[in-house]
Amino acid sequence: MTATAARPGPTGTGGRAERFARPVLLAFLLVAAADLAGLLAGAETVHLVAKPLLMPLLAGYAALRGAPRLLVAALLFGWGGDVFLLADNDLAFLVGMGSFAVGHVCYLTLFGRGEGRGRAPAPLATGAGYAVVLVVFLVLIWPDLPADLRIPLTGYSLLLTAMAWRAGVFGPYAAAGGALFLLSDALIATGIAEWPQAPAPDFWVMLTYIAAQALLTLGVLTKHRTKRKPGE
Repeated sequence: MTATAARPGPTGTGGRAERFARPVLLAFLLVAAADLAGLLAGAETVHLVAKPLLMPLLAGYAALRGAPRLLVAALLFGWGGDVFLLADNDLAFLVGMGSFAVGHVCYLTLFGRGEGRGRAPAPLATGAGYAVVLVVFLVLIWPDLPADLRIPLTGYSLLLTAMAWRAGVFGPYAAAGGALFLLSDALIATGIAEWPQAPAPDFWVMLTYIAAQALLTLGVLTKHRTKRKPGE
């Protein structure tokens, strides 16, 4: 068998998956645009319909592109967080935050495996910068947070910051995604603390969040090796 014959052609499994992946990605982009437009227009129903569709579509695209299972799992736990955060009560908020936290653990595990496969470790200087930003932010926002949310938000912020730092292992796209994820959740925290908000605050939260997950996905897919090891 020649090397050319050994490669999956357009009619092979890889070709079929690629044909499905592109429409799924287009659907994700269209739903994201509809969600953001709905937020700008104040159409709450559009947001309620569009938001729960975002991460399943992105996870489906990643799976069709042969992404590591941990990336797909992280996106689906993000979907769980999205759904619970649609409810306007403290219990749903905590459950949603917990779902996002599990997603960050998936990302951290994936990034840790990336370091063990010849990729450069996340720079310590970048980690120190993230740590300083986190400490300053927590010191400033702590007095304005509800007392029962201070400890959970602090623990979640530590995990999210670690994820954002380690994302750089998978290149600049993933690093930018991690930073935007941190920014998106910081915007949510300022809303909880009732700090002054920019016009259409939900739009900015979703814009940074959608971009974060998309860039993390792009970064992992870009760097992911064709030959994957079992369990990845």
